[in-house]
Amino acid sequence: MSSGAGRLDVARVRGLFPALSDGYVHADGPAGSLVPENVAHAVGSAMRMPVADRGGVFPASGRAEALVAGARAAVADLVGGRPGGVVLGSSTTALTYGLARALARTWRPGDEIVLSRLDHDANIRPWLQLAATAGVQVRWAEVDIETGELPAWQYAELLNRRTRLVAVTAASNALGTRPDVAGIAAQAQAAGALVYVDAAHAAPHVFLDQAAMGADFVAVSAHKWCGPHVGAVVADPELLEQLRPEKLLPSSDRVPERFETGTPPFELYAGVAAAVDHLAGLCGEGGSTRRDRLRASMAAVARHEGDLFGWLDQALRAMRHVQVLGAPERCTPTLSFTVAHMRPRQVAAELARAGICAWDGDFYARELFDALGVNETGGAVRLGLMHYNTADEVGRIIDAVAGLRPR
Repeated sequence: MSSGAGRLDVARVRGLFPALSDGYVHADGPAGSLVPENVAHAVGSAMRMPVADRGGVFPASGRAEALVAGARAAVADLVGGRPGGVVLGSSTTALTYGLARALARTWRPGDEIVLSRLDHDANIRPWLQLAATAGVQVRWAEVDIETGELPAWQYAELLNRRTRLVAVTAASNALGTRPDVAGIAAQAQAAGALVYVDAAHAAPHVFLDQAAMGADFVAVSAHKWCGPHVGAVVADPELLEQLRPEKLLPSSDRVPERFETGTPPFELYAGVAAAVDHLAGLCGEGGSTRRDRLRASMAAVARHEGDLFGWLDQALRAMRHVQVLGAPERCTPTLSFTVAHMRPRQVAAELARAGICAWDGDFYARELFDALGVNETGGAVRLGLMHYNTADEVGRIIDAVAGLRPR
């Protein structure tokens, strides 16, 4: 892919990633991306200087405050939220459990929530478990098993005045499907329900806009977009003020700190900010603010990944021994497939021998893969591209899958 206005200089981009020197094709982005040098440097630098806990009156404590503030500002720029509403934690799963417990305190028997079978289990199981405890009814938005789409029209039948929450993904980590989140959220909010959007898989591939999505909560995970293992949930600070999470008595009751348990990994927060800076710098243009640069960079990322993925998707669908699951109209550069007469683990092993990193299993999309009927045979094989992948690598993947035969 050549450089130019609104395009990625992929050779330059790849030079930012020391891990690419291993010679493998890293098509495992949905499970976690590679880390560029600026992120590793930021984490290392933070660990080499004095950093204490927050709340002190000496410089090392001030550095901790700056690292937290920097991470909050970066995540806010990434999703279009406010720094004061950015809750940081060890993972989106842990944060979702904490927020689910806080929200469940406001539920009453007879209330309802709406979940989606398209989602990662991290945006299903916490709500399902808390609903059972609170005596709240769960309604399900179903997936079209032929297309992999999550039809927005069905929410009109699922929502009512008793609905308290709608949890939905911005992009499936298994099929890549990008549902009409804004349309779903508009229906939910008209019914008076809160909307919790899992954008962990969407964030590396599309420009996120919390207001445009209509999301009350947006969950992201930095390791999906070239950062360290840190999760974040973004909400309006006024909404967070209404929630009372479980916390230690001496810990801060301010928002968003009241939702953050334990001493933070300050050095990793330096990596969070650096990872957002990495995304914002991919295109080299776009304006004076980081948010504007992110808009330009993510548009270039979408064009680059879309070109590569279109080729990969079409090639695999043309192979008689391959079945690609679903056919969503809007998707991230992610697909899952099965191979005739081979279990997914065998396929992944063969691809690894060919120097290609790919995952097999259910990818925590348990409800989805149960609906698709593939869990009984080991799930599927998943390929997911990132902005550092190239046309040559896609060609290697296509050749390797074309040559798969049972042993």
